Amino acid sequence: MKKLLTSAAFAAGLYAFAGTAHADCGSVSIAEMNWASAGVAAHIDKIILENGYGCSVEMVTGDTMPTFTSMNEKGQPDLAPEFWVNAVRTPLDAAVKEGRLVIAAEILADGAVEGWWIPKFLADAHPDIKTVQQALAHPELFPAPEDKSKGAVTNCPSGWNCQTSTANLYKALGASEKGFELVDTGSAAGLDGSIAGAFEKKTGWLGYYWAPTAILGKYEMVKLSFDTPHDKANWDACTAVPDCPNPKVNSYPSSEAFTVVTKKFADKAGVAMDYIKARTWGNATINSVLAWQTDNQGTNEDAAKHFLTTSPEIWSKWVSADVAEKVKAAL
Repeated sequence: MKKLLTSAAFAAGLYAFAGTAHADCGSVSIAEMNWASAGVAAHIDKIILENGYGCSVEMVTGDTMPTFTSMNEKGQPDLAPEFWVNAVRTPLDAAVKEGRLVIAAEILADGAVEGWWIPKFLADAHPDIKTVQQALAHPELFPAPEDKSKGAVTNCPSGWNCQTSTANLYKALGASEKGFELVDTGSAAGLDGSIAGAFEKKTGWLGYYWAPTAILGKYEMVKLSFDTPHDKANWDACTAVPDCPNPKVNSYPSSEAFTVVTKKFADKAGVAMDYIKARTWGNATINSVLAWQTDNQGTNEDAAKHFLTTSPEIWSKWVSADVAEKVKAAL
């Protein structure tokens, strides 16, 4: 009997400890950034923190610079799930060093990926095409919309930074001399539509795109190599500069996205912080979730619930078994 009482007391003690750890999470404010992958991640955090750890979560509209400034100067919001650190690397490093902010998991395991892509069905049919240079040797595979005798490199919409880099790389690669023209689709919708049209007609497509995005979740594309490493100095001095007179072939940089939290939250969150440190996902997963969101006209919350419902094998690794069961029960 004494042994049973001791076991029961021990179990009760554990339960009380767990309850205290979860209660320590308290109220949490999360930045819901204004792009899809970050917005969905914010709602995944909300669902898991509320149902798995007993937190009380408030969503706050966010964007890179305003959110960083507010977190750094005011300590609010507590959590930015998907923060693109390259944009604020120097002040962020200072904030971490001075004890105001904490960098947690690299939420995008692959980073943000930019480059020139071709459809996978074309890559499968032409396994010799691995690089942009090899693609440019075959203008007949990528017919231009207005002149089928020429190949097309599809550019970014007007006004986007990537329009400049794509134009400079087009020039550096001598694409015009190889029978290609640079095609401006006019808008993000036009760019997406050109990819959708290529898949519907099973015709070749070559041009700029990036991940994580819904389009690359819906249409399977292959990113080509520029057959040279990224040269940051040249990129900053020329590739990213409009009308650079003598651009060189360069590779796109890889951007990093981390979860950033305030030091106050990191100190008080207890076991919930273990989840924040563990949470990371790859572009293929995000692309698929965003494609579902687009096709179903879903909100960020809808997409978060879809992910949690359909991909427990991914997110359950971020939390303990008991937390996973609580989250599943709440879905």
